[in-house]
Amino acid sequence: MSVRINITATINQREREASVKPNQTLLEYLRDDLHLKGTVEGCGVGVCGSCTVLLDGRPVSSCLTLATNVDGRQVVTIEGLGEDGKLDPVQQAFLDYQAFQCGFCTPGMILAAKSLLTENPAPTEAEIRDYLSGNICRCGTYVEVLAAVKSLAK
Repeated sequence: MSVRINITATINQREREASVKPNQTLLEYLRDDLHLKGTVEGCGVGVCGSCTVLLDGRPVSSCLTLATNVDGRQVVTIEGLGEDGKLDPVQQAFLDYQAFQCGFCTPGMILAAKSLLTENPAPTEAEIRDYLSGNICRCGTYVEVLAAVKSLAK
C-alpha cells in the first residue's frame, strides 16, 4: 500500500479534493489527475518555464512544486484564464501579436505575463524582459511576446 496525502486546493476557481502521493508534482497532478493538459513539461528541472502556473497569484514551476504544497492554496492554469467564454486580455494580446509559433511555451509565457501585469500594470520593457526571463521559447518569438505584453502596459 502506498502512502497518500489528502489535499484540498482551489484549481481554476474550483475547490478540488485529492489524495496524492508525497512525491507527486503539481504538474503530474494537473495533467494526470485533473486532465488539464495546458500545463506542459519542457525541461523537468524548473528552467524553461513551460510548466508555469500561478500559485496564489505568483508564477511557479509546477514541475518543481509538490502537489502537497498546494493544500489550502489557489492554483490558476491556462485553462483558468478568461471568463464567460472570452479570452483573458493577455491571451488575446498573444493572439493579436502572433506571440507564438509551436505554442509549447505559450501557456507558461501567458501566465507569467499575467502575473507581471497584475503586480505591475505599467512595466517598462526592461521589467518585462526581466520578469519573463525564466520562460524559454525554442521558436524565438520573443519580439512578438514583448510586443504583446507591452500592448497591455498602462
